[in-house]
Amino acid sequence: MAKELKQLTKRSENYSQWYNDLVMKADLAETAPVRGCMIIKPYGYAIWEKIQGELDKEFKKLGVKNAYFPLLIPKSFFAREAEHVKGFAKESAVVTHYRLKASDDGKDIIVDPDAKLDEELIIRPTSETMIWHTYKNWIHSYRDLPLLCNQWCNVMRWEMRTRPFLRTSEFLWQEGHTAHATAEEAEDFAKKMLKVYADFVEGWLAVPVIRGVKSPTERFAGALNTYTIEAMMQDGKALQSGTSYFLGQNFAKSFDVTFLNKENKPEYVWATSWGVSTRLMGALIMAHSDDNGLVLPPKLAPIQVVIVPIYKKQEQLDAISEKLQPVIEELQAAGISVKYDNDDTKRPGFKFADYELKGVPVRLVLGARDLDNGTIEIMRRDTLEKESVPFEGIAKRVEDLLDDIQKGVFEKARTFREEHTYECDNYDEFKERIKDGGFFLCPWDGTAETEAKIKEDTQATIRCIPLNVDQSKVTGTDMVSGKPAKFKVIIARAY
Repeated sequence: MAKELKQLTKRSENYSQWYNDLVMKADLAETAPVRGCMIIKPYGYAIWEKIQGELDKEFKKLGVKNAYFPLLIPKSFFAREAEHVKGFAKESAVVTHYRLKASDDGKDIIVDPDAKLDEELIIRPTSETMIWHTYKNWIHSYRDLPLLCNQWCNVMRWEMRTRPFLRTSEFLWQEGHTAHATAEEAEDFAKKMLKVYADFVEGWLAVPVIRGVKSPTERFAGALNTYTIEAMMQDGKALQSGTSYFLGQNFAKSFDVTFLNKENKPEYVWATSWGVSTRLMGALIMAHSDDNGLVLPPKLAPIQVVIVPIYKKQEQLDAISEKLQPVIEELQAAGISVKYDNDDTKRPGFKFADYELKGVPVRLVLGARDLDNGTIEIMRRDTLEKESVPFEGIAKRVEDLLDDIQKGVFEKARTFREEHTYECDNYDEFKERIKDGGFFLCPWDGTAETEAKIKEDTQATIRCIPLNVDQSKVTGTDMVSGKPAKFKVIIARAY
């Protein structure tokens, strides 16, 4: 039964299929009856709730407040910001009618042709246009600034090729939108949000990231600067894991959002937007998991510790339960989520396989023999190591082990990234090596032509201009054009 439960495609055989298998079999999500959409199951949603809860705390520390804006946006709003709409036009789903009716024969439901909307409504692919229309009514004076809003919501982008969590037609996310009195203040806030994202992804998801700025070609439609964090997955591909945008005054001018400054003169406000989505779930899966199932960093695991009693008679179970109860209470008091699985309809072997598949960080097993010996078996999911240890002090041992797993998972991912990051200035060599994945730190002449040729030849893109490289000291020549390099950039294939 356990073997059948865990029948996953091996990563080495087909990484993409392994990912899809794992999403389904670990009870994270399943395919919805709507093209390109998914149903996030309770176990998967519990992880998203943890992501949401922690990020929300961090936003509020910076003075951000939550709001909610409509799902449907009038088409005319998009016409006001031409550059922005260009970026989303092909992915926009459009509502054209407002009523259904029974067919003439009464056997079907049809769209009422007489119920056509006077103006089509766009299901939000992102909310800049709606929010900036609203901000015009909220902002009048410098006293109203900065305005810091965020919303947790769903968005719709009619994707042609979808994959659960990574790219779906409908997905969950947060989108922050802020208005400021000066350009410096706005850009500073965009950078602050990038730090929030980077610290969270590294500290909670245990995924190391590179902080950088997108090239002009890759930046968000309508932005002056796009700040990004890029993570490496186990197949060597990059995953954009969070973005923060300095929008300048583009949206303020499109929607005529001005404020009276301290000299009582009107000025356009300066804007940012920033967001992460359920794509983080994809990063979590692909950065850490193995051929046995999920490997979850303890901070995000819905169940951090599972305890499985081994018994034959009710009296043994009663004795085991009595022994374990103080341990359970001590762990819960320390803020650790514990599941005591005494379900007698499933065999221990099945339980072990199931919790391994679902990535529960720590497993404790206590049987009648352990009671006699004063021991308990402890297993860590990340390395699959198990040992028999003294029962005394087990709660503290588990606490320490969870901390160790969190750090260990991060260090393993960081080591992997370091081992698959290369400096390269030879284009022929690059074209060959990029096939095996990895991050390539390469000199770039700063031109869109060079960027386009790399993409055309290799399907790789400039992921970012990394912030940890002193770009003022860049030397050498572009590996494609032979022109003097202006930047050192991270190039990789990506999801």
